[in-house]
Amino acid sequence: MVAGGPGVITVRYFAGAAEAAGVDTEQAATGTADTVRRALVEAHGPALARVLERCSLLADGVRVDGDTPVPDGATLDVLPPFAGG
Repeated sequence: MVAGGPGVITVRYFAGAAEAAGVDTEQAATGTADTVRRALVEAHGPALARVLERCSLLADGVRVDGDTPVPDGATLDVLPPFAGG
């Protein structure tokens, strides 16, 4: 679990992101997309950092990146690129 702050989100990892994180789901503190990414890397290490470089982040189904806030109570999906169609 990533240290909580004033607000909490649920992070769901898929495919290679779940493998790199070592968990499928966890709670994390709210913040911007970038601050959440940094906190996840601090919690899980360089293997997750490498995967996150290629992942999309979706907060309640809406893509977030950079300084876009991830709202309190959101579900943040960490989606690596998928092959196929």
